[in-house]
Order: sequence, then structure tokens, then C-alpha cells
Amino acid sequence: MATMESIPTPASFAWCHWHEGPSGTAELIRIIEQGSGPGAALYACAPCREQRRLVPDWQA
Repeated sequence: MATMESIPTPASFAWCHWHEGPSGTAELIRIIEQGSGPGAALYACAPCREQRRLVPDWQA
């Protein structure tokens, strides 16, 4: 029987909106709120964050 320590943690996966491709290192960078209708969330991978000096809006 597997213990909690032996079970690998699943990798996170998200879409990088800057290079427009999948990424295992993407983090939420920008939240777009819209008055009427659903908002949007933009994610950026580690290389795009570094190249474009992206930081989350709430940390800028």
C-alpha cells in the first residue's frame, strides 16, 4: 500500500498567454474584470515572466 510520502505530487499545467502554448511553470499574472460577463485570467510561464519582466498586477 502506498503512503502519502510515496505518491508523487501532480505537476500543474496551464496555458501561457504570452507565448500561446502549454506550460508547467505558468502562474497567474493578470485578472481582467468585466462589468457585464465573465472576466478572464492571464497566465505566463517562467521564461515569459523573465523575458518580459512580468509580475502579478497585485504585486506591481
